[in-house]
Amino acid sequence: MAGPLEGEVALVTGAGRGIGRAVAEALAASGAAVALMARSTDQLEDAKVAITGAGGRAISVSGDVTRAEDVARAVDETQRQLGTVTVLVSNAGITGPFAPIWDADADEWWRTQEVHVHGAFLCARAVWPGMVEKGGGRIIIVSSRAAERGGANVSAYQIAKAGQLRMAEALAAEGADLGIKVFSLHPGFVDTQFALEPLQRADAQKYAVGFVNRLRELRKDASLGTPITRVADLCVFLASGQADALSGRYFRAEEDWADMARNADKIQDGDLYTLRLRTLAEPAGPGAPAVAPDH
Repeated sequence: MAGPLEGEVALVTGAGRGIGRAVAEALAASGAAVALMARSTDQLEDAKVAITGAGGRAISVSGDVTRAEDVARAVDETQRQLGTVTVLVSNAGITGPFAPIWDADADEWWRTQEVHVHGAFLCARAVWPGMVEKGGGRIIIVSSRAAERGGANVSAYQIAKAGQLRMAEALAAEGADLGIKVFSLHPGFVDTQFALEPLQRADAQKYAVGFVNRLRELRKDASLGTPITRVADLCVFLASGQADALSGRYFRAEEDWADMARNADKIQDGDLYTLRLRTLAEPAGPGAPAVAPDH
């Protein structure tokens, strides 16, 4: 029996390990042909072998999502071997510096924006023409709850992740008449190497003590975190078209996505699951004024 993604071609970035690999494996198990992209060739090869060994179709293309030439090569190679990309999962990410802005390493701070924002932009831009020619496609950007609120000493990551939410909404608006659907998501706490990194960083120990302690608690009790399979299942759900009515919206892995899809009209009418600034003078929901482009 064919899977729900039979005939789809997916490109997953940050696919060598952790969430990216789990998503790639789930997409392949659901019938998609998958191109794996990351900087680490050995991890990519392991992931590809795991997918093909399970009967799926996969290729690996090493590259850096912040380099336009690497992204273009990955998309070209995917098209040559698998076909036009119809699903993009933009997952590549780094933690960034843990420090107040005045004490953060400027290059590392900016690198965080490069990976999360510029990288997602380059990947979306590269797959866009093929999706337009195909009559549609789906783009999923793995963001974070860090986008939802501000706080001290993690500005690089918070700003980058908030940028991804706004990017997803902008892309969704631009793709609305082209059949291209775009989503952002928060995976929750998933116990991966990425989540372990803050525990090993001196700047996190100095400037983000509460966050580090919370990570330790989450790692001690698996029930407090999000199973990696749930994040992968959410990506399959979004890639399969079941939430197309909510293009541009932000999903949390721990929530009931099927219920969200059933309540799409209510979510749209209430302008929910988006980044918004509300003031005392402005109504919420569909009566709110449009954002002016001149500021």
